[in-house]
Amino acid sequence: MTSASQDAAAIDDREFAALMAALGPFEQEPRIASACSGGADSMAVTLLLHRWSNTTGGSVTALVVDHRLRPESADEAKVTMRRLERHGIPSRLLVRPNEPLDGNLQAAARRDRYRLLSEWCLENEVLHLVTAHHLGDQAETLLLRLARGSGVDGLAAMPRIRESAAVRLLRPLLDIPRDRLEATLQVAGLDHVEDPSNRDETFQRVRLRRARAILAQEGLTPARLSETAMRVGRARAALQDAADRLLARTVRLYPEGYCRLDPAAIAGAPPDVALRALSRVLVTVAGTDYPPRHERLQRLFADILREGGVANARTLHGCRLLPSKARVLICREPRAAAESIPAAAGCLWDGRFRVFLRSGKPFEVRRLGRNGWAAVLKDRPELRQTHVPAPVRPSLPALWDLDGIACVPHLRYVRSGSEFARSSEVEMTFAPAAPLSTSGFADGRAPTGA
Repeated sequence: MTSASQDAAAIDDREFAALMAALGPFEQEPRIASACSGGADSMAVTLLLHRWSNTTGGSVTALVVDHRLRPESADEAKVTMRRLERHGIPSRLLVRPNEPLDGNLQAAARRDRYRLLSEWCLENEVLHLVTAHHLGDQAETLLLRLARGSGVDGLAAMPRIRESAAVRLLRPLLDIPRDRLEATLQVAGLDHVEDPSNRDETFQRVRLRRARAILAQEGLTPARLSETAMRVGRARAALQDAADRLLARTVRLYPEGYCRLDPAAIAGAPPDVALRALSRVLVTVAGTDYPPRHERLQRLFADILREGGVANARTLHGCRLLPSKARVLICREPRAAAESIPAAAGCLWDGRFRVFLRSGKPFEVRRLGRNGWAAVLKDRPELRQTHVPAPVRPSLPALWDLDGIACVPHLRYVRSGSEFARSSEVEMTFAPAAPLSTSGFADGRAPTGA
């Protein structure tokens, strides 16, 4: 433990209950997952969640991820699980596939970690995932975003609540300094591991941490930076609410994963709201969890203003945009929907469609494609009259076997002579990572004096 933690006050159950209440309401007997790396922060929040769940009749499961980025990570994960077990806290081990990470190492590892955590929560019907991000993390995040020239979304840093299609991500400790988490562990007699990457100055976050004392002398204390992020977060929430209202008036979303947009209404909205709404449409249709580049989005908005829509077909962020009468048709770009995966129960294809299969035979989920559409028409010519627009069809999900296309649920197509009796034996539900309209972010705080 650091010397600072010797003087810091541990977090008691009453204070933590107030922090959690600000993130509610919760269902009866809430089931919570805690992202537990084994470090001081995550061990402390897992311990506090365990005690909180004992008073609420709920349960907490610590999710320990072996990221496989260092040789000792597997042993550290086992040690962490044994420490949790001694305190009566159940845990589950999640192992990242042994694949190389592309690009920014920390960002790629974080993305894989959240994917593993979210998938476990979805498969086990756990609604709430808690992380241990604290006051110092929030301050560092704001500084990192400032260095990158981020806009409102980036400068709002980390919200206390972020909702996705899979889980509610909760961060109850954003107002709590790290030394209080260390003090909480010390009082409980719970040890933790130290990640050497937290001292590696090749990472920008670590370099900023080293400069914390100098920044504080100039008034940029973690508390001041966190307060700034909270105020920007309120602005983000207001913009998102305005964008949600605009989307409700201007966009019609279809279960086949495409939409039609009213360009006149988009053009008439305040630019910041219109850009946010356009971005949300593209993210939803593409099935991504990150927005398009701002410069390209601005060019699209400028074209809508100039042309009253889009005059010609174009692509952006893995989507196709085409003029369609007085609307703009936005669908998935077929070349971007290149994923091919085994049709396992509950699998997610192309970040957009959740697959539920009532058959034990092996299939692959792939895009229909133009050749696939031709094969469907050859077998069932009457499907030429389908309500699904032609630009949408190639990127529809289909079940394939060794004989070709077996089933395209959105076309209600079943290959003649296949094992399926009817298309209802497979379900493909449009479930993008980012819903079109969502409360998305919240920055609730515990009551004053808690």
